[in-house]
Amino acid sequence: MAAEQSKIARTALEPWQQPRPFPGVRAVRIALRTAHLLAFGALYGGHIYDVAPQRLSAALWATVATGAALMAVEMYRSPLWLMQVRGLAAMAKIVIVAAVAVNWELRVALLSAAVIIGGISSHMPGRLRYYSIAHGRVVGSQEAG
Repeated sequence: MAAEQSKIARTALEPWQQPRPFPGVRAVRIALRTAHLLAFGALYGGHIYDVAPQRLSAALWATVATGAALMAVEMYRSPLWLMQVRGLAAMAKIVIVAAVAVNWELRVALLSAAVIIGGISSHMPGRLRYYSIAHGRVVGSQEAG
């Protein structure tokens, strides 16, 4: 019974395994990721050095905008991204960064956790990064770009 349900789940998601074409996706990802790192670096540094919150709003909005754009690119190319470890890591980072709003005194630790998750998830082997919780296996690791 469980094997049949697993097969049904895999069959239902197979169209998601092929990424949609996106001309220039590599350049777009590099540009967005670079802008995202710059914005987050300014935000993180501002919190490390206790800069007034109102002075960090531009860095916050730039971080949110570039992060949202990166997610949009990934979800457009393959909605499966949301079920892979790489997508789950991005969602975890969003939750952690949002937690700063209600745990202000822990902001540096929370932002540090987001950086650590990002660094690890971006550089872990493909067999982990492309693991799909919906499929129970690696799916889509052949993506180009």
